[in-house]
Amino acid sequence: MPDYGPNDLLKNENVSRETFSKLQIYVDLLLTWNKKINLISKSTEADVWRRHILDSAQLYPLIPQDCLNLTDLGSGAGFPGLVLSIMGVRGVRLVESDARKCAFMREAARITGATATVLNQRAETVLPGAVDVVTARALASLPELLTLATPFIGPKTTCLFLKGQHIEAELTEAHKMWTISVDRWPSRSDPTGSVVRVREVRHV
Repeated sequence: MPDYGPNDLLKNENVSRETFSKLQIYVDLLLTWNKKINLISKSTEADVWRRHILDSAQLYPLIPQDCLNLTDLGSGAGFPGLVLSIMGVRGVRLVESDARKCAFMREAARITGATATVLNQRAETVLPGAVDVVTARALASLPELLTLATPFIGPKTTCLFLKGQHIEAELTEAHKMWTISVDRWPSRSDPTGSVVRVREVRHV
């Protein structure tokens, strides 16, 4: 794939200069902290703007305009949830069990002015309650994701998942256990990946 850097994101993702500056600060902090703790694979550092920032930012146009709260499961270093918060999504809650990654996200949120809340918990222990959007990236298979997301899904909840090359098999398995409405698009950051939107979730 051709090189992808910060100027490509600025040109193609319709972000304001202010938001772009905050994303640059976030990336700089990410690469600094990555020298000490494992936030992202070292092999992806050179392509961080595509592999992590664009990968997360591509969900932004799919967030409903009236979204008031978003729960990001297994946030890791903040993908996609913290990127979406920096881009302006309201009420973002970042759920991560690794305390060191939570410390990074809190610092990143502080210096970028993002209003996201960081919960140092496993998803299974978070108090249930329906939210407008649930997101996750590289956390679990689709059937497992739906199980984890169920406590946060209401009649109008949208789930947005960044999935890899095995999505067909995962969808087949998910349909055995769930009645779901699914939309799917090719990932703009990974030729083998997909963006999956799941709504109207009901257990069979």
